Amino acid sequence: MSLENLETEAFKDLMQEHILKTIEYMFNANQEFGIACEISEVHFTPELPLELQEALPEVTLFMLANYSFESATIDLHYLTFEAGFGADNIGALVQIPLLAIKQIFVEEYPVLINIASPRDREDEEEAKHAEINSMKALLNNPENAKLLKKSKK
Repeated sequence: MSLENLETEAFKDLMQEHILKTIEYMFNANQEFGIACEISEVHFTPELPLELQEALPEVTLFMLANYSFESATIDLHYLTFEAGFGADNIGALVQIPLLAIKQIFVEEYPVLINIASPRDREDEEEAKHAEINSMKALLNNPENAKLLKKSKK
């Protein structure tokens, strides 16, 4: 298998599902864990002060423990949790695309390694809009609308 096969959408889908299922398992087991992620893909609300953002390494480690673990949620695309940063413990909501998570570990043991690159947010939005526009185009044709109504019966 060449490395190019690991950059396909099919492989990214597989890794994203694996990351999702692994984190869901951790939540269900009430197991605190750490993640290493690509900080360039992480979104903070509110934005962190510039000096704090610049101090974060390219691959940043987050420990989901205590309040960060309790506040954590996951959906098909993102892991979200609250965390405090810097000496003043500045609070922010942290949103990480699942494919930006490079490792998941429990204590010092790695339980998942991801080599797939994150999807571009613009590509995800374009794909969602393309699906909507395709359905609109399909339904704008009265003949297609009749076929859809028949298939529902």
